[in-house]
Amino acid sequence: MSLENKKIIIGITGGIAAYKINYLVRDFVKAGAEVRIVMTKPTEDFVSPLTLSTLSRNKVYTDFYDENKTWNNHVELALWADVMLIAPCTANTLAKIANGICDNFLMAVYMSAKCPVIIAPAMDLDMYAHPAVTRNLIIIESFGHKIIPAEYGELASGLIGQGRLAEPETIFRTVGNEFTDTDPAFAGKKILITAGPTFENIDPVRFIGNHSSGKMGFDLAKEAAKRGAEVTLISGPSSQKTDDKNINVYRVTSAQEMFDEVFKHYENADIAIMSAAVADYTPKVKATEKIKKNEQELTIELIKNKDILRTMGEKKTHQFLVGFALETQNEEENAKGKLVKKNLDMIVLNSLRDEGAGFANATNKIKIFTPTEAQSFTLKSKEEVARDILNFIAQKL
Repeated sequence: MSLENKKIIIGITGGIAAYKINYLVRDFVKAGAEVRIVMTKPTEDFVSPLTLSTLSRNKVYTDFYDENKTWNNHVELALWADVMLIAPCTANTLAKIANGICDNFLMAVYMSAKCPVIIAPAMDLDMYAHPAVTRNLIIIESFGHKIIPAEYGELASGLIGQGRLAEPETIFRTVGNEFTDTDPAFAGKKILITAGPTFENIDPVRFIGNHSSGKMGFDLAKEAAKRGAEVTLISGPSSQKTDDKNINVYRVTSAQEMFDEVFKHYENADIAIMSAAVADYTPKVKATEKIKKNEQELTIELIKNKDILRTMGEKKTHQFLVGFALETQNEEENAKGKLVKKNLDMIVLNSLRDEGAGFANATNKIKIFTPTEAQSFTLKSKEEVARDILNFIAQKL
């Protein structure tokens, strides 16, 4: 990843995690970037301006006037940057960003910035889970800013939970991705993705199916390929298309065909994202000729299809396995149950109760679960949802 001559502003707010920024500044400078740092006053209790100035090879800004009473032009500084990173971002600063409160130099720079803004929150777990913080993160995302979610781990309070600042390498990679499509977390990786419905034939002209368009799976494949992955995409019947040379598309019709094709590729996959809506049942007997309309009622006996995802979980060796859950009731409970029962590393939940989510929409609203954490996302285009899912996977790899 080349950051040569890229201009990065790092805004640091007053949390214990600020010490990690020393390493991040060093890595940015080593990669060829020019770094300028803006600190809030409380941050000086955690990290030294002298250390950061030495590492960045630039003046560190803390106020509108420096010690010589020279005015620091916040507008000029903001317009200089190619990207602005705020890390760690405290609950206090999150609230200021969400509500447009400009009461210090950092906020003045932020509110003058026209470049992409990336925010990495950090705080104790109860603060991070507070409805006000959740609301503010949603508001900030609606501004078009990128959020690097807090991670699960040991916190300064001694408690263990979600709230820990993302590791410097995760932040470094996220900032670097603003300047290149290739993502080190995916470059050269083999990713298996399934998409679309399956059709279970009743007779030569009729089938059992569902409303899945395949768009979510195709958008995941396109985003993964854009990041440098080698993608195998297995799709049920879908009008979606791609001509990306890094995506190998295999078309199937039935659940059995998808099962067979998946296990031709699964062993060599590094990551498997199973977004297809595979039929749970198939007709026990498939008529070889069209069934004629002779009776008032027609009974079709169904038998269970092989559970592709469960079998993948049982055969998992090194793969990072991602499942999808589309629910209409007890959504979170059902998704968490599926995560455990099928031995998944991560599951993506969408609910048909959410307007704009699910099948046959250009948008989706998801919640991601791992065995230890959960993260909700706002309603977005499926292209943006694909980016969110892959960003989340990148943090876990």
